[in-house]
This record gives sequence, structure tokens and C-alpha cells, in this order.
Amino acid sequence: MLHEPHVAPRRAPGALLAIALLATGIVCTSQAQQGADGAQLQAERDAVSAWRVQRVNSLTSDSGWLTLTGLLWLKDGANSFGRASSNALVLDNAALAATAGSFEVSAHKVRFVANPAAGVTHDGQAVGTIDLVSDAAGPPTVLASGSLRFFVIERSGNLGVRVRDLNNPHRLQFRGLSYFPVSTDWLVHARFESYEPQRHIKIINILGMQDDALSPGAVVFTKDGREWRLDTVLEAPADKELFIMFADTTSGHETYGAGRFMYIPLPVNGMTEVDFNKAYNPPCALNDFATCPLPPPQNRLQLRVDAGEKAYAGGHGSHS
Repeated sequence: MLHEPHVAPRRAPGALLAIALLATGIVCTSQAQQGADGAQLQAERDAVSAWRVQRVNSLTSDSGWLTLTGLLWLKDGANSFGRASSNALVLDNAALAATAGSFEVSAHKVRFVANPAAGVTHDGQAVGTIDLVSDAAGPPTVLASGSLRFFVIERSGNLGVRVRDLNNPHRLQFRGLSYFPVSTDWLVHARFESYEPQRHIKIINILGMQDDALSPGAVVFTKDGREWRLDTVLEAPADKELFIMFADTTSGHETYGAGRFMYIPLPVNGMTEVDFNKAYNPPCALNDFATCPLPPPQNRLQLRVDAGEKAYAGGHGSHS
């Protein structure tokens, strides 16, 4: 023979046992990690599922966004309101009298003077003359006419009348919401960089009106090998959550073109969680008569966020 045949060296029994134990340990560790990952994913699915149920319940409630059927802006002085085209504020709805009454605006305050035959009520009682509280300071004064509910809103210093219809086809024919698959990859731990002092950031709404919002800081997170940041908004001093408006590269494609919204917990020790699985469409995606704020330029990410709510299949109106 030109060469000796190759013979594998014999290992001592102890060495073989050590190798077997090491391999078993690796397998057990891998299985434990897979189990932990699976438990985390299931917990996230359960949390997001409960959140989705709450969202749909809110949307389809009597005060949900799907009931909106009108938005009429007020001018100083008398603003007659009704179904007839001769009114200053016209809403063509069978539940409304030809002239239901008049919104009287003076010194940025609003009073409604009802037509006695119109059947307008407040808390179940017929209305004659009533001073109206807008939504600027809390729950507004709500008037009713059949299935309609109407009240005064204030946006960027402008007063308007928002109308809901409990029988709105948007509500009655609601087609449900669609989502990207839930993924723990989009439940991200973020660093909170506080602004001292807090910043005022300009927010434009979908009607072109401008407001200042108070931003206590930004969340900073890592995705696709780089850092991203989003300015947050504190809507009220006592709030336990921060509000985020953002757009990403899915906006206008799989998701609503004007961006999406999220709420996140207040930071603890400079950290918080941002759950993009709970990103949702603004009300303008579902109804023509909302006044949605738009994400500020710094919150428009060149990042594909394939998590959360997709574009609404039921479509939306001209204000989108």
C-alpha cells in the first residue's frame, strides 16, 4: 500500500460524554430561547388583539368617528341651521327640520336659538335658547334632532358645528380594519430624550389650520442598523401617555397617505416602549368630516414600518 488508511482517532469515554452533554446543553438553551420568544410573541398578540377590540368598539360607538356627517364653520352673528338651502349652515338630512334654529356667535361664545317646531333637544328636554360649551375645555354641549347629534368644536381659534348621525352609513356599513401581522420586532425599547425646556412644535391639520403642540421630548430607537427619532406630544398635563404622529414609506401605499398615530407610555428612567403594532389610522382615513393633525416634518421616517393598521378598505372622502 502506498499510504496507511485513515483511521479516526479514538476518544476517551469521558470526552465523548462531555461532548454529548455540551450538545444537549446547546439544544436545551435553544429550545428555552424559542420558548421565551414564543411566549413573548403570544403575549404581544394577546395585548394587540385586546387593543384592536377596544378600537373597533370606540369607532362604532354612538360617539365614534364613523358617525360624523357634517362639519360647518361659524361666523360672527347669526348662523341659521337646517335642511333648507336658504340657511347659512345647510345639512341635507331627513332628521333635521327645514330650519332647526340659529347659532348666535358673539365674543367667541355661541348660543343656540331653536325653532320651536324643530324638535331640537338637550338631555331629552326641548330646547328654546341655550348657551353652548365647545369641546375646547372638555365635553361639549350636545344637541339632538332625531338621529343627529350636533355640538360646537374649536380648531385653531375657529368655531364650527360638528354633526353626528347615529344612522350614518359609514357606521352601519363598517367593513372592519386590516392589519400587518403582529411582530415583536416592532415592539421596540426606546430611549427618551427630554427637551429642557419643553418645545412647541407646529402642527398643521388636514384642513390647513395650524396649532402649536407641546413636546416634552423625543423617542430614539434602533431599526435596520441605524437610529430613528420621533417627537412626542403631551396632549394634557395629567396624561399618562404620549402621543405620536408619524409617516413612513408605507404611507400612501399599504397605509393611509397622511400618516398614522400612536400612544406610548410615559418614560421611566429615560426609557419607554414604542409598539408600532398599535399604530392606527387617523379618523380622516375613515370619514370626511374630521380635522386630523398631520405628522410634523421631523416625524416622516424613511423607514418601512410594516406593522399596525393598514389603509381602510372602506375608503375616505375629499379631505384626505
